[in-house]
Amino acid sequence: MINLEVPKKAGALINQAYQAAAEVFRPISRKYDRAEHTYPAELDMFAALLDGLNSSGEGGAGAAGVRRSGSGKNEKGNRNGANLNVVLGTIEMCWGDVGLLLSMPRQGLGNAAIGSVATDEQLERFSGMWAAMAITEPAFGSDSAAVSTTARLDGDHYVLNGEKIFVTSGERADAVVVWATLDKSKGRAAIKSFVVEKGTPGFEVVRTEHKLGIRASDTAVLRFENCRVPKENLLGTPEIDTKKGFAGVMQTFDNTRPLVAAMAIGVARAALDETRTILTSAGVTIDYDRPANSQHAAAAEFLRLEADYESAYLLTLESAWMADNRQPNSLQASMAKAKAGRSVVEIALKCVELTGAYSEESLLEKWARDAKILDIFEGTQQIQQLIVARRILGKTSAELK
Repeated sequence: MINLEVPKKAGALINQAYQAAAEVFRPISRKYDRAEHTYPAELDMFAALLDGLNSSGEGGAGAAGVRRSGSGKNEKGNRNGANLNVVLGTIEMCWGDVGLLLSMPRQGLGNAAIGSVATDEQLERFSGMWAAMAITEPAFGSDSAAVSTTARLDGDHYVLNGEKIFVTSGERADAVVVWATLDKSKGRAAIKSFVVEKGTPGFEVVRTEHKLGIRASDTAVLRFENCRVPKENLLGTPEIDTKKGFAGVMQTFDNTRPLVAAMAIGVARAALDETRTILTSAGVTIDYDRPANSQHAAAAEFLRLEADYESAYLLTLESAWMADNRQPNSLQASMAKAKAGRSVVEIALKCVELTGAYSEESLLEKWARDAKILDIFEGTQQIQQLIVARRILGKTSAELK
């Protein structure tokens, strides 16, 4: 039976992540929001700390990925493992600053992809590498199956051609996990992911984007022109299995969507904590023992937002717990991402409205801008709802578009 209480053994990790968020992230949060595209050098030592936590198997606050070894049929009881720890750590760190977490070396979403689907040999070979993930292209956004970047086998290399946009850490990372198709005529099943290291001929960072939020993190446009990648850098199997279809590369999302949901939860909690402080100082009492409709209007609204936050939080813990216990979590991962992404946007904007914190004197203004991307990347709100509907109704992507 699933237990959504935070395990006691995660207490030390949560405390460490909170201390880092409070003592390092918060003090420099506004600094790097204003200094967009400037690398936060203060993060280097924390990246090293997370490397140690991830390699120990305890899980840190970055994108460690999920390894599903074995079926779990012979295991007894619940298992609270690295995935739950990563989610709990991510929540705390994003309570400090989500853009700074996304800027940490070796904690990119590409690392989650490698950690989840790479072979043991690839895991060892790419150990210590900072990897971004490149999926979106100028011709499509949410429909990941519309990948047009091509990968053609030529001897011992794949030759990549195409362009990728909105790549988080695309300029700073050591490598990029690129989604490309081996054969457009075979549809989704031919889409594979490749680790392309910086400095590879034909791989160019075209530009970095100026953004609404998460300004501490760089977001790049990448171009691949006859870029030769060793065939050993293809993650997973090179065979095109039309029966399995898109499931191979999509497994990455089952592991990264709970992480993005955790980021949203961290930002939402930061906004709620700050709003509670402001309301209390203004003389508004939030009473959990009285019906909301008998309290101050601001208190009633705060209670509604907090309930929304709690539901997103529990959905995220569930999706992480299922991954740790080797249970298919695609539905739950999308539910968590959809709920958390929508909730953080509403919560952050409502908190600005309740407090009047519209200037840069308050971090609420920044969090309201940061929140929106968490409802967009790793699959938009609309795509998550579509995935949930397909799963519940038992429809294929062709039957329900």
